[in-house]
Amino acid sequence: MDLTSRRLLSAHVAVLCTSLVAVLSVVTGVVNILSPQFGPFVPSAVQQVAGFTGALTGFLMVVSALGMRRGLRAAWWSTVVLLPITAIQGLVQVSVYSVPLVLLSLLSLPVVALTRSRFDRELSLSTSQLTAVVVLAGVLVYGTVGTYALRDGFPGVSSLLDAFYYTLVTASTVGYGDITPKTPMATLFSLSVLVLGVAGFGVALSTLLGPAIEARFASALGRMTQSQLESLEHHVIVAGYGELTESILEELGSNREFVVLVKEPSVAESLRERGLNVLTEDPSDAASLDHAGIDRADAVVAATNDDGQDALAILTARQLQPDIRIVAAASERENEEKLRAAGADTVISPAVIGGRLLVQSALGDERAEETAKQVADGEEPMGEE
Repeated sequence: MDLTSRRLLSAHVAVLCTSLVAVLSVVTGVVNILSPQFGPFVPSAVQQVAGFTGALTGFLMVVSALGMRRGLRAAWWSTVVLLPITAIQGLVQVSVYSVPLVLLSLLSLPVVALTRSRFDRELSLSTSQLTAVVVLAGVLVYGTVGTYALRDGFPGVSSLLDAFYYTLVTASTVGYGDITPKTPMATLFSLSVLVLGVAGFGVALSTLLGPAIEARFASALGRMTQSQLESLEHHVIVAGYGELTESILEELGSNREFVVLVKEPSVAESLRERGLNVLTEDPSDAASLDHAGIDRADAVVAATNDDGQDALAILTARQLQPDIRIVAAASERENEEKLRAAGADTVISPAVIGGRLLVQSALGDERAEETAKQVADGEEPMGEE
């Protein structure tokens, strides 16, 4: 098993452990709410609170597990924080149902901690998403503070928690009716909370959930979302896919953001399942390269098994961006000059390089042997002096 496979496996194990803890936390919390088993050392009220908060923590763990599947560093941090909490909640519940939760939480913590380097993607929120969060939080703060300040007009509101409860059920239009305004000022204030709450929740849902829905449709259609495409900058465009391309993708994955252009839907789906940025479009088409953001890219790599297709992609890319760096791999030695003529800055022939290394190694050239060993180990070979 190579290094990349081991990294993926360890990340999958961490996500699986987090998901199992999330399910156990929800199930244990619900069971202890429905069938409490009060112990002698912990007050019953504390155990009941632990049951309710345990279910809530479980749902938060589900969100963390989904974030870890995307490789988000923020999700990793939230998981590291929540795992000890689930273990403590299991202990406080003092129930036989909590034993698996406590054990799995404690066992999962070192597994997740050791996989920190596997989750390196930053959580990026757009300006509209940040605005939606601020608006929603502002509405809840406004409603809570205002309700508490006017608590004389709201029978049943005696604390900030009561005020927050009333604001939440009013803004979300649930309206249980257990707390109602009794004065004109309280009524007018309630109307303002209702209007602002409906608007705030509507904006937040459309802004925060809209990209996820768009991503689902884009994935089903074999495309990246518009927001993903617009966020690409200083990236590398990989024009086409073939046997020569696989090692390039592995190297780019840890060094630079990139997008792959392929015509075959089956190939695109396979790459997309690996979490790669893929566009199911013709890499030799000008519109496809524009769609991939060639005007913001740093380089184009053409390294499929079809030198003719690579030449077309190189020619189109050079016409669109005369100054962009283009690197190509020639599967046939006689095609090196043709690819250069098409516009490639650098053309590498893996077969020629491999043949030279083999001959130099056979003749006892120690530098060739060292270079071959570095290439086999996935290291960058040292240049000749």
